[in-house]
Amino acid sequence: MTKTMRAVEISQPGGPEVLRLTERPVPEPGHGQVVIRVAYAGVNRPDALQRAGSYAPPPGASDLPGLECSGE
Repeated sequence: MTKTMRAVEISQPGGPEVLRLTERPVPEPGHGQVVIRVAYAGVNRPDALQRAGSYAPPPGASDLPGLECSGE
């Protein structure tokens, strides 16, 4: 697996124009966790609210949108 990944970040609260494609380090899994190479990610209500600045990710959760994903 590579050491970096592409991710969509929310640069500031706002509309779709605030989404930015960036590179980040691949996260290290904690005890009992796995890393998934994401092939597809859905956008749902919490993601839209997070982008608008109306929903903060729960403590310990990723700050990236895409709560639902599939991959290997």
